[in-house]
Amino acid sequence: MTQKQIKIFVDAYCFDKPAEGTHTFIHGIYSVLLKDYTGLDIYFGVHNVNRFKTAFPSVKNDHILHYPKSANGFFRFYSVIPYYIKRYGFDFCHFQYVSPSPIKNSKYIVTLHDISFNEFPAGLSFFYRFSRKYFFKKSFKTAAIKTTVSNHSKQCISKSYKISEKEIAIIPCGISDVINTNYNRQEATQRIKEKYAIDDFILYVSRIEPRKNHLLLLEVYLELELYKQGLHLVFIGKESIQVPALKNKIRSLHPLQRKYFHWLGHADTKTLTDFYLAGKLFVYPSMAEGFGIPPLEAAALGTPVLCSSATAMKDFNFFEPNIFNPADKMEMKQKLAAMLDQPPLEKNLSAIANEIKSRYNWENNAKKFYTLLTDNS
Repeated sequence: MTQKQIKIFVDAYCFDKPAEGTHTFIHGIYSVLLKDYTGLDIYFGVHNVNRFKTAFPSVKNDHILHYPKSANGFFRFYSVIPYYIKRYGFDFCHFQYVSPSPIKNSKYIVTLHDISFNEFPAGLSFFYRFSRKYFFKKSFKTAAIKTTVSNHSKQCISKSYKISEKEIAIIPCGISDVINTNYNRQEATQRIKEKYAIDDFILYVSRIEPRKNHLLLLEVYLELELYKQGLHLVFIGKESIQVPALKNKIRSLHPLQRKYFHWLGHADTKTLTDFYLAGKLFVYPSMAEGFGIPPLEAAALGTPVLCSSATAMKDFNFFEPNIFNPADKMEMKQKLAAMLDQPPLEKNLSAIANEIKSRYNWENNAKKFYTLLTDNS
């Protein structure tokens, strides 16, 4: 007797926007589930079908449920998605952060990546914090399956929302397929040099907001006068929350400093991989993260990484001793200067890369996720 497929709906609204953590999570885990787990019948809800099909070319059109252009958050959760759930009779519905009101006979999975607005409220309005606290808590507490991406997030969610840690499963992020393929560092370096006229640089990849701590890295770079050594500083990431102090610092750069500072709002996967490969050093000074994928991607490609030890990054013990307290500028300055003066040995970088690829891969994550589904069916 053939076992009945588990029918799943995935709210993939994040694919209508520039890529970020939720985009990476859904793409990583469902790419494996679609390929290796035939017991699942997976549907996706999205507005920008063409962009979604670029990420998931194997998904058939009848398994892509279209959101109208007017489907903002409220309309999507309280009209469009409930309609699809009732029409298709999904066994499970997977949401990131926020879910609609429960619907009979359909179990909700909510992945709450972090509640960093609680830990680091700087620059966030009262409405921003209040609305997230209310909807995140309500959605997570009513979910049949509760997941997050790190030990740190699990502990914070448990404490803040009065939920037992036993109810929360950790499904971490993983390293993308691009990172796991063969690469050529020399060719990547040449492409970056030809396209951007940058050939020796420190890299930081993250969207711009106060907790990401770009200002600290820029200040340390300037205080060490690394631009006088011909060393560039590159930020890649869009501005999601304004950081006036960072903008003021950038505006104050004199011509020589400005020549060696670069801020790219966006880079496609291929270009981003080239930057990871070509970088002399990747620095991640973030003060609060639910997970923190960029330093893992850089290190998996063999690039030296200097990483914050705060919040979720505490799990990245393989970076020791090249970790620092992001509240301690002097520690960061000393360690950054030391790594530039004496880069890590190739064998140590290789060991870190292998540890990351072993610990953070989507095949393992998909297996954990599938077990949660079957255990709750």
